[in-house]
Amino acid sequence: MASQLPDRVALEDLTQVYPPDLVDVILTKTGAHQARIRLLPARLMVYFLLAKALFSPAPYREVLRTLTQAIRRQEGWGSWHVPDKAAIFRARQRLGTEPLAELLAQVGPVATPATPGAFWRRWRLRVLDGTTVEVADTPANDQAWGRPTPTRKHGPSGYPQVRVMALIESGTHVIVDAEIGSFATGEHQLTPALARSLRPGMLVLADQGLPSVHLINQVAATGADLVWRVNRRWTLRPEQVLADGSWIATVRAGRRRGEAVRVRVIEYVLDDPGRDGRQHYRLITTIGDPQVAPAAELGALYQERWEAETTLAEWKTVQIGARHVLTSKTPELVA
Repeated sequence: MASQLPDRVALEDLTQVYPPDLVDVILTKTGAHQARIRLLPARLMVYFLLAKALFSPAPYREVLRTLTQAIRRQEGWGSWHVPDKAAIFRARQRLGTEPLAELLAQVGPVATPATPGAFWRRWRLRVLDGTTVEVADTPANDQAWGRPTPTRKHGPSGYPQVRVMALIESGTHVIVDAEIGSFATGEHQLTPALARSLRPGMLVLADQGLPSVHLINQVAATGADLVWRVNRRWTLRPEQVLADGSWIATVRAGRRRGEAVRVRVIEYVLDDPGRDGRQHYRLITTIGDPQVAPAAELGALYQERWEAETTLAEWKTVQIGARHVLTSKTPELVA
């Protein structure tokens, strides 16, 4: 696997996307900046972890050697050598998780109005979706993350799994924010944290497993709009039928909570031979004006939600590796 690392990948490639000044500010902000000069300083470890993510199955030392070989030639690091795996492991532990989480939050979107599929009308498109990732089978990971339990008779099975909820930029497949939790944590429990990355002028797409009245209100409070699919168990009684066939309805969370949200409902049927024929879709949106967002166009736009499936598949099968389990043996390093 190490021989597959392309020679052109080096430190300067990553610094074009994540400038050293930005990394230094984040290290200072998170308390990870080091006054003492080490063989593996914090800034280098940030870039090492970014490179390791690109070549997940590759050995530590090979990733670090490939990452640094160009800059060693340019700046004359004659006395510097690639440390052993134990030293790199300790440097990962020293760095912690906060700098990487902060770096993700700082980078933001990359699409421009010219990027195909990134915008619709006046809105910048985002997609919410989740997945799970297998991690090393250790007692610590099992306790922190949990694993699937298919039946009580057979007990736990497979590897421990981390649940990941991602906010994805449509058109570029860039994950602009993410939140992780245990396998038992639901996607709807992780999604509220991603509201920190939503703004007015964004339109968020999501599938039917996610929506709740509380979550819709949380997203709407950011100023972003949404187009989410809901299942047919939702009670959506028409209060006002609009010119394009969509209608306005009020959804209530329940008598005890008393929370409600007013949405516009769009229903349609698609012939899909690949998915057992006719598929019924029921969408809700916070965009109430059919002239601003016609029902037929929103129905067509919703198919962009599948961009998230492609993005997560690319990440898991190409970047991590189709049958690869993350090797980190502690919850902190998994994170």
